[in-house]
Amino acid sequence: MNTKTLVTVKVDKKIKKAAEFTARRVGLPLGTVINGFLRNFINEQRVEFYAPLVPNPNTRKIIGEARREFAASRATGPFRSVSELVAALEK
Repeated sequence: MNTKTLVTVKVDKKIKKAAEFTARRVGLPLGTVINGFLRNFINEQRVEFYAPLVPNPNTRKIIGEARREFAASRATGPFRSVSELVAALEK
């Protein structure tokens, strides 16, 4: 027998709206998404939070330099050996 119960939780209004929108976009009711989350929580006994990886200013600078080098055809590689890589770095 599949009995249901009501769970009441306080959720930030913006988060609820965004979750409803996302659930609709993928064609699922929000209740199905929440039930799926709870099933995973029960089975895995853990919760995972993801945040987008955002490079810091120094890393963004290095990525920009690499992209410019690649666009200017100054990028080298791939290398067949470590010694080939070292030789290219020493140029």
